[in-house]
Amino acid sequence: MESVPLLKYLVEAGLGARRQVVSAIKQGRVAVNGKVATGYTMPIFPGLDAIAFDGKPVKFKPSEMLVFMVHKPVDVLSTTRDERGRKTVIDMLPERYRSLGLYPAGRLDYDSTGLLILTNDGNLTYRLTHPRFEHEKEYMVTTSGKLSEDDKNKLEKGILLEDGMTYPAVIREARDAAYTYSITIHEGRHRQVKRMFLSVGHEVKALKRIRIGRLELGDLEEGQIKKLSQAEIGKLLRR
Repeated sequence: MESVPLLKYLVEAGLGARRQVVSAIKQGRVAVNGKVATGYTMPIFPGLDAIAFDGKPVKFKPSEMLVFMVHKPVDVLSTTRDERGRKTVIDMLPERYRSLGLYPAGRLDYDSTGLLILTNDGNLTYRLTHPRFEHEKEYMVTTSGKLSEDDKNKLEKGILLEDGMTYPAVIREARDAAYTYSITIHEGRHRQVKRMFLSVGHEVKALKRIRIGRLELGDLEEGQIKKLSQAEIGKLLRR
């Protein structure tokens, strides 16, 4: 029997995205054969090792890969649960989907809207969120003012934020009258787009993600979800 890294085991068992699972292991919430796990790469032998998460047994059962596209509204969290009782993207799902181990592959801020992916597949999540795969993400933004040509050039060439230089971006005038600009990046740092515009003196008043890779939000209305076909999943992964 082949071993499986603990992180992969827990992600595929539906315990959350890689980032969430790594955090849980670091917090001592995972036990292997009665002992607190000390690292997320330790080998696990499914069916032989006893794994517990928050004291409850974890069963390893690889399942069909599920991928959903969600049009997230404002005031909804891009997480699976919230201790303060705020609404999450999982709460948006029909009841029959809520026990399938789905979680967000990436995130959108609480006050942002648009395209968010929910899946139960750890490998897909990794490919969509790790910077080395360079999947484009396009956003529509409403800003507090117009960019000067110099501001636009700075953002397009890459700008220094507190966590390092950004990669080059593509900025266009918005066709939709509700927004000011379209910006395309292929990173996913915390509140990155908002911080980029703020660095050149413009506050982002509204932000909506409309595309990941070649998959577009299209006419999916706010609050709606859609199960993706294999062809649509392929659009997500193509660069």
